[in-house]
Amino acid sequence: MNAAPAASAFARPNRLARTLGQLDRVPAFARPWARNWVLRRAVPFTGTAGLQYVALTPQRVEIAVANQRRVQNHIHGVHAAAMTLLAETATGMVVGMNVRDDCLPLAKELRVAFKRRAQGALRAVATLTDEQRALMQQSDKGEVTVAVQVSDESGAQPVECEFIWAWVPSAKKTTSAVAGPNAAAKQRA
Repeated sequence: MNAAPAASAFARPNRLARTLGQLDRVPAFARPWARNWVLRRAVPFTGTAGLQYVALTPQRVEIAVANQRRVQNHIHGVHAAAMTLLAETATGMVVGMNVRDDCLPLAKELRVAFKRRAQGALRAVATLTDEQRALMQQSDKGEVTVAVQVSDESGAQPVECEFIWAWVPSAKKTTSAVAGPNAAAKQRA
């Protein structure tokens, strides 16, 4: 029997989702610029590549990259590394918006198959199911395969990607045995 995830599984957005939610205070016309500015400061390499954060929700993230000189290859298309960055950033953001605040998301594995030459700008859309989102909220560690579609201006998918993301507790708890012989004395003091 497949029961729907409990409503409480999504009751409190994590730190990243709350921070992005604060951008709702920015006037609608300036919101895309503000969102890109905030996220590019947090992850500077995405700014270097000129990634555009188009849509961000805990279920779906859409990111675009223009076919500009800074991301081009020798045949003036979007470079393979930029395509991979685009897909990785989209999947990482959707995971980042769902993992608990006491956990750290980590890219574990990626598979990329280049199918055809890309035509113009690219767009990546990464999604998570309700079950994947619930798992991230209920477990302090685990992994998910994140669906991502990368399409070009012609609507074709020049690259097929699969990203596996893991999450682990962000800080290890120390015990007196691990912390050393003086740790117990320090705790009593």
